[in-house]
Amino acid sequence: MSFMQSIKAGLFLAAASATAVLASDAAFKPYAGTKLVVNFPAHPHYSAVRKVLPEFTKLTGIQVEVDQLEFLKMREKQTLELTKARGDYDLIAYVVFSKADYVFADQLENLARYFMNPKLADPAYDAEDLIDGYVQNIGVAGGRKGYLPGPTGSLFGVPFGAETSVLFYRTDVFEKHKLAPPKTYTEMLDLACKIPQMEPGMGGVAMRAASGHHAAHAFLLHLAPLGGRIFDDQWNPIVNNEKGIAAAQALKKIVECGVRGSQVFGPAEAAASFAQGNSAMFLDSTVYAAGFENPANSKVVGKVGWVKHPVGVRAGSQTGGFGIGIPKNAKSKEAAFLLLQWLTSKEADLKIALEGGNPSRYSTHKNPTLNAKFPFSAAFGEALKDADPDWRPIIPPWGKINADLGTTLSKVLTENADIKASLDGVAERTRAEMRAAGYYTWQK
Repeated sequence: MSFMQSIKAGLFLAAASATAVLASDAAFKPYAGTKLVVNFPAHPHYSAVRKVLPEFTKLTGIQVEVDQLEFLKMREKQTLELTKARGDYDLIAYVVFSKADYVFADQLENLARYFMNPKLADPAYDAEDLIDGYVQNIGVAGGRKGYLPGPTGSLFGVPFGAETSVLFYRTDVFEKHKLAPPKTYTEMLDLACKIPQMEPGMGGVAMRAASGHHAAHAFLLHLAPLGGRIFDDQWNPIVNNEKGIAAAQALKKIVECGVRGSQVFGPAEAAASFAQGNSAMFLDSTVYAAGFENPANSKVVGKVGWVKHPVGVRAGSQTGGFGIGIPKNAKSKEAAFLLLQWLTSKEADLKIALEGGNPSRYSTHKNPTLNAKFPFSAAFGEALKDADPDWRPIIPPWGKINADLGTTLSKVLTENADIKASLDGVAERTRAEMRAAGYYTWQK
């Protein structure tokens, strides 16, 4: 049995013998009248969540107040709230790279004791159905490398609004020129510059590239499938090896063959370029799919195809987005767990997906009702097989390293800075950060 199988099975072993099910009055009666305060980001998934939350209150009698904030403001507010003796939030959504900060600071509840409690844990929850890569990436800490599964790992959150990367493409443009959607990096990069010649004024691939974390994110999207990593197994920076250089070259080529201004695109601008018909492809998160089929803001409705993130030397799409967890200083932890469990249950996962949210379960991606409404869901389920939970290191020093990487790459894109020299500088500064954080303490 793998670690992920054991963590999924083991956490629910006690619940499997319970006679009371979550939907019964007995499970909720002690918490009826409780008011929970939750902190969610301004994000399409959580907008969908708000549409189904009243059903939880109707079922349980537990009131839910939502504090929904723009992501950076949400992160700032959580930084303040989690340091209080008693915080205002009972349940929080956190972006994946916050996992390292919150767990290391002992600010998130270990979920094991809740899933072991037969009065709280729903035996029909079916944790095996949760998407493995998302659980590993967003929920598990303390295992291999400190942020991946392993014998010493524990579960601190559950994926909720998680994402993987796929390649969107204009079916009409590809059919017009008798092109096949790219399966490999060689094919994608070739088409990125060939399509603008076939369709003057149209960019090849739209993707985020703006200075800071967007440029770093874009680089990482290429680094994993091209066989690279930020560190080797001894935490030595290898971002500047030939695979890192290839990833930076891929990003630069995409930007150079994109529409004007591509080098300063954030994800919203890149998505808008595709939605308005200005770019033939878009490489980014599955979260944008529903928006491309919305005629209120898209000119490409019915003209969008989807394929898995192209393969370089390996298949490796991103794992990212959000999860939900219970703060250590929450007031109503057991009621918060009931909400966390309900939101990520099979029933609620499907309801939220039908409102345009991101599924956290394999079964939801396969649901015929969902695929009738959003045909891309089945394709995304296949793409999840390539989701790489280690495509970026989720460690406490990553925030500074990520910012440095993004700023440096922006100079490559906007000032034509030398790629090798730029990445050498990142590697040198990264080593200094890692040394200061104690990562070389045990090295001889």
